[in-house]
Amino acid sequence: MKKSVQVGNITIGGGAPVSIQSMCNTKTADVKASLEQIRRLEEAGCEIIRLTVPDMESAAALKEIKQKAPIPVVADIHFDYRLAIAAMDAGADKIRINPGNIGSEEKVKAVVDKAKQCHVPIRVGVNSGSLERDILEKYGNVTAQGLAESALRNVQLLERFDFDDIVISLKASDVQMNYDAYKIVDAACDRPLHIGVTEAGTPSMGKIKSAAGIGALLLEGIGDTLRVSLTADPVEEVIFAKSLLAALGIRRNNVEIVSCPTCGRTEVDLERIAEGVERRAAELTGPIKIAVMGCAVNGPGEAKGADIGVACGKGEGLLFADGQIIRKVKEEDIIDELIRLAKTKDKKE
Repeated sequence: MKKSVQVGNITIGGGAPVSIQSMCNTKTADVKASLEQIRRLEEAGCEIIRLTVPDMESAAALKEIKQKAPIPVVADIHFDYRLAIAAMDAGADKIRINPGNIGSEEKVKAVVDKAKQCHVPIRVGVNSGSLERDILEKYGNVTAQGLAESALRNVQLLERFDFDDIVISLKASDVQMNYDAYKIVDAACDRPLHIGVTEAGTPSMGKIKSAAGIGALLLEGIGDTLRVSLTADPVEEVIFAKSLLAALGIRRNNVEIVSCPTCGRTEVDLERIAEGVERRAAELTGPIKIAVMGCAVNGPGEAKGADIGVACGKGEGLLFADGQIIRKVKEEDIIDELIRLAKTKDKKE
């Protein structure tokens, strides 16, 4: 079992549930915009939020953000060790640094000493774009072995300063390299791991790469906290992370929707119905599993694991709950009637 690290009220590692992180894309100095985004992220299911601290103005703003944020706050630091110290003075629950770009060992030690004083954990974050020159020369290019060596080297540096509250991340945009690097580090140490696929891309491609890269690791039992990285509203990252954990059986979404892939038997606009139910799912408190099936073959029998659902026919659908048929409804009423049935079941629960 991995060691555990405490980030505010969230435990990372030590057998704790896999936590979901994201990162604000607001200017940290804009306190109002940052807090508004954090609240939206928290409502979507984000449990830890990271903000960039590129200057002292941002470090000063972090203090107010930390005081008002509903979830633990991580400060993302690059290059200037003084910003890491200022972020901890502002109350950051954790800092993320790449010791390799902080500078001399004396500067790294100054950050570590402050972290010990403030009881703040450090995420050692390396990625494929920040490997040390000697490691690049050793392997001839960015490799999984090089990423792992860089991460472990930087962890050992913190350990030499008698620091133990460490989380590791070593992300690449290449899914195979990312997987191999995490496998090496997971086998080499007992530090909790922050996993993800960096620079995954737009939602269409980024979700595919994240599902493959993060999903493969989680199925191996590797990963204690995660961030899905998308070129999009960070709320999308959180929603997808929740869906991914639910699909892997690691968590159950409050509302889980299953739907069949359609075939020549389908005689309704099932894509419209399934997407409509998914959009309306935010109205439900759950936990509840809803099945949207395109025909009688995939109806109550095949979807018997669902709490409620619909089996569609020609221009209509049969609503069912707990495997029992409730009533027949017209195609245009299926979404409203299914959500109404779900709300009724919510109240009974």
